[in-house]
Formats: sequence, C-alpha cells, structure tokens
Amino acid sequence: MSEAAFAISRDRNDARSEPRWVRALLIGLCILFLTVFIVLPLTIVFAEAFAKGGQVYFAALAEPEAVSAIKLTLTVAAISVGLNLVFGLIAAWAVAKFEFPGKTLLITLIDLPFSVSPVVSGLVFVLLFGGQGFLGPWLQDHDIQILFALPGIALATTFVTFPFVSRALIPLMQEQGTAEEEAALSLGASGLQTFFRVTLPNIKWGLLYGVLLCNARAMGEFGAVSVVSGHIRGETNTMPLLVEILYNEYQFVAAFAVASLLALLALITLIAKTILEGQLDEGRQTREH
Repeated sequence: MSEAAFAISRDRNDARSEPRWVRALLIGLCILFLTVFIVLPLTIVFAEAFAKGGQVYFAALAEPEAVSAIKLTLTVAAISVGLNLVFGLIAAWAVAKFEFPGKTLLITLIDLPFSVSPVVSGLVFVLLFGGQGFLGPWLQDHDIQILFALPGIALATTFVTFPFVSRALIPLMQEQGTAEEEAALSLGASGLQTFFRVTLPNIKWGLLYGVLLCNARAMGEFGAVSVVSGHIRGETNTMPLLVEILYNEYQFVAAFAVASLLALLALITLIAKTILEGQLDEGRQTREH
C-alpha cells in the first residue's frame, strides 16, 4: 500500500473513531438508562417481595390463588409453545424451502400479531366465541366453554406468541439453503429422515431460541388474557393478572412476591437467550469456514 493510500485509510479510520470522552459519555448514558429503567425496578421488586422476610414471601406464593395462577400460567405457556412449535416449523419450512403463490401474504400474516394490540387480539376471540359472538350460540347449545376458561386463555396466548418460533427459524433456514436436504434425498433418504437427520440438527439452536422467546412472552402476557379470562379468582387468573389484583387490593407483599417470580423467570430466560445466541453465532462461523 502506498503512503498516500495508507494516509487516506488512516484518516478514514480517524474520522470513524469517536473521541474518548464521547465514547465514555455514550457508554455512561447507556449504563444509566439500563440502571434506571431495568436494574433499579427489578431490584425494587425483589426488595419489596422480601420486605417482611422469607417466611412471608414463601407463604404468599403458597396461597391457593397464587398456586392456581402459577399452574395456569405454566399450562397455558406449555400449550401455546407446543402449538407454535408445530406451526413455526411448518411455516418456516414452507417459506424458506419453497416458492409458491401467496408466500408474501403468509409472511405478513405471521407478523400480524406484532402489530395488533393484545387487547384487540382478546376482543377478537370475544367476538368469535362470546355469547353474542359468531360461534357463541352453537357453543352454548353444545355446552362448550371457550371464554373465561383455559381454552380461551390458551387461544389468546397462542395468537399473541404466534410469530416467535417461525420468525426465529425463517432467516436461519433461508441462510442454510436446500443443498444438504437435496443431497440427502438424492442418496435415498425419505422426507422424514431428511428432516430429522439433516434439517433439525442444523436448526436446533434457532428452534430453541424461538421456543424460549415464545415461552417468555406467553408467561408474561396480560392484555389478551385479561380480556378473555373473566378474572375468576382461583380459576382463570394467570400470574400477571394476579399481580394486578393483589396490588389493587393493597396486598403489596403478595403482589411483589408473584411479580418477583415472573422477574426471576425473565432473568433465567435472558441467561438462556444469551447462551443460545452464542451457540447460533458459533454455528454460523462453523458454516462459513
């Protein structure tokens, strides 16, 4: 490289690099923002939860209402994650591996829950399954309970968490292409053998990443669930709904105890997310080399 070219390159690098005080200011503002809006609120939640000691904390979590809310939250999360896992795999496979009419429309519909308010999502199910809704009279005639019961809560949560698995898999599968699957098929492997021995091992970390985000969103959902649950105490209140009820009734320790459990689950999700992101980066680097 000539001296002139080296000088130009050095000047460009100097132009792109910020002064040390600017970098320190930006980093400091970022840390301040995270401290005020994330670290401090989480600290307050745990501090309030244990304000009257561990015995009171665990007693609050052992209350029948809290136990029911925890069980319902985990059940709804398991149902919604399971449904979205199946759909996410099918949708990602179709979008990434095939060209077909309506592909753009399918992608748009997958992304729809991102742009629709959760409250509106819940109202959609009320209009569909409510007593005056489209299917309400038929459901009442056949004694089928959707709203104000587990099925309605699971449906609303599934709708809200709809895109997470498929959106985690689509770019990953598009990046991988179809060469390995075509090679396996040409060697005599069946479609299922190709999926389980070639496709699934290649997308396992992305799949787990999508499932993790879907599960976190499902456990923390409030708006859609609030609309369809009916707030029946001990039956249809999930953990987020119970936190609101306890707080409004001035049962602060119990409210913060349940909230701290949600926060703990969020922290575990964050740690797992970081680990999975590292695995995804390692997988990309391995394929590039």
